[in-house]
Amino acid sequence: MAHQDNEVQVGAQGRVVIPAGLRKTLKLQPGDRLVARLVGESLVLERRELVERRLRDRFKHIPRDVSLVDELIDERRSEATRERKVP
Repeated sequence: MAHQDNEVQVGAQGRVVIPAGLRKTLKLQPGDRLVARLVGESLVLERRELVERRLRDRFKHIPRDVSLVDELIDERRSEATRERKVP
């Protein structure tokens, strides 16, 4: 994808309009969902689907029958038990 620099202005209530050329290049349609995140001192807008795909890829090595929530709860309970035993 070609690099495009566009200056935008923050309007009332913090609204920003994505320039038409960028919307066309990215095939953004009204109603598309974007995720806004801070990277250093930059604002990054990404399609929600790309964020979800990146997260799925990050955790794909974890078997489907493993619950990270259950593991976290077990870990926290173990820590609490150890803390109660420490005088």
